[in-house]
Amino acid sequence: MRIERLGNNKIYVEIPLTTQSGKIRVKIRNSFYEYGIPTATRQIPFSQKHYIEWQIGYDVDKGDKEKLALSTLQNTHFVGANKKNKALYELSEYLYYFVQWGIINKTEIENLCTFLQKLKNDDFIDSREDLQIFRSYPKQKQILDMEFYVSEVKYPLLVHKFGNFDVLVEIIIKEKQRAIGAQPMLYVCFPITELESKNDITFLGRVARTKECGLLSLNASHKAFVLECFKIFGILSKNHNYDVLEILKVIKDG
Repeated sequence: MRIERLGNNKIYVEIPLTTQSGKIRVKIRNSFYEYGIPTATRQIPFSQKHYIEWQIGYDVDKGDKEKLALSTLQNTHFVGANKKNKALYELSEYLYYFVQWGIINKTEIENLCTFLQKLKNDDFIDSREDLQIFRSYPKQKQILDMEFYVSEVKYPLLVHKFGNFDVLVEIIIKEKQRAIGAQPMLYVCFPITELESKNDITFLGRVARTKECGLLSLNASHKAFVLECFKIFGILSKNHNYDVLEILKVIKDG
């Protein structure tokens, strides 16, 4: 998501509230441990049950000029595990600015690098035997006049909560869409009340305006959130680990 502005050691991230596709979705659930359901924000008023599900990223392909324009650090560079030229984006931007402002120090970055460099192949979430996709043996089932074979598929879901904040990371492990194997996908979830309105009008009790966006402000109190998100990305898979270590090198040298 685009950084709308920077100021007073704060990062203001623009969060769209009327799109239900792509990396941001507005959902409803009674508890942060329930399964969320997408909601029509232009029709159903915001309530305490509303939350944001964000498939947050950490880089942008420099070949994608439209997406690259969303980064405030377009001139940064590293080569990703997929051999593409990348710039810092989203989570990497936040870490970069926190280091520049002294919220996160170089020693903390070094410690994170040391931890991630020591991981073994079977330490990664996508390689763990206890976090594999489960498929039951198919059974015959008659539905109307047709015969089917029914099996059950269970996807591992991991939830990590950040201290006292009502912010969660959810990791779901599913099949890769364009390759063989499984891939862990990371989502940041936080309540609608974490957002600020651009017009200083509360979101609760009203519907979203046309193409409305809220602002998520990140400051020193979110230091652990940013660091832990990077740590989690670094343990998802070998490719994620490679990317995160390359990003940390760029930030250390920045």
